[in-house]
Amino acid sequence: MEEKTNQAIDKIAIFQGKKVRKLIHESEWWFVINDVIAILIDSQDPAQYFKRIKQRDVELKKLLDQGGVQFVPPLFLEVNTSGGKQKMYCWHTEGIFRLVQSIPSSKAEPFKRWLAKVGFERIKEIEDPELASKRTRLLYKLKGYSADWVEKRMRGIIIREELTDEWQKRGAEMRKDFEILTAEISKATFGLTPSEYKEKKGLKRENLRDHMDDFELIFTMLGERSTTEIHRVEDSKGVPKLQSDAKRGGKIAGGARKALEKETGRKVVTGRNFLEENKKLLISNKKRQK
Repeated sequence: MEEKTNQAIDKIAIFQGKKVRKLIHESEWWFVINDVIAILIDSQDPAQYFKRIKQRDVELKKLLDQGGVQFVPPLFLEVNTSGGKQKMYCWHTEGIFRLVQSIPSSKAEPFKRWLAKVGFERIKEIEDPELASKRTRLLYKLKGYSADWVEKRMRGIIIREELTDEWQKRGAEMRKDFEILTAEISKATFGLTPSEYKEKKGLKRENLRDHMDDFELIFTMLGERSTTEIHRVEDSKGVPKLQSDAKRGGKIAGGARKALEKETGRKVVTGRNFLEENKKLLISNKKRQK
């Protein structure tokens, strides 16, 4: 694993006016367990309370000690403290939510009710997938995206799902396979791998496609839809063949991108991202209000 990926970035989360230390480990937020417990039970000795939780909840203890199916157990990670870097017991978001379920505290109750609500909503979405689509559209609109952009993004999600379904049926099994195939399409379409593209836009953990403009989304869809069609027409099998198809599908979109750039004299790939554009809009609106 590259050093850059493993690097921990310390941050502070605020909950009910109190601090919870968190850091990024392997591209995911991890929280200091004792900080969470101390807030939820007002304990001066969260470590001892944590031991009692494990004695009381046998299934939780199993997850804490050895994890579960696709469930990573807590890790000792280096966290900044007043006395310098110290290794502390941390767990990712899903693990913290599971921990909260084992804490009989009135302060933990809002978490539990929220988890129950989310679970109920996800079950309803499985029964009626259109509900998931509506929820995603609403979330994008609340973040400030335009209706036209949201429709393109939603169409892109469908095209992407069709492609990954084809990859899975045709021999791509490991997550690394999907990453390699995606990188092939992106490189042929834009001249950049997804990681290089994110760096150009100044992104870290954010979803790259959520920071693309109309043309970037359109050419992404063209590259992925072309690749899907090549797979189906040629009944491709095995990762090497899928990789070759991905390059060809990306080249179709890349050719269209270059043709547009020649006609307009403007580059499609830019360093602009929604975070910066939205920040500028907020500043502009504040100035108008004054």
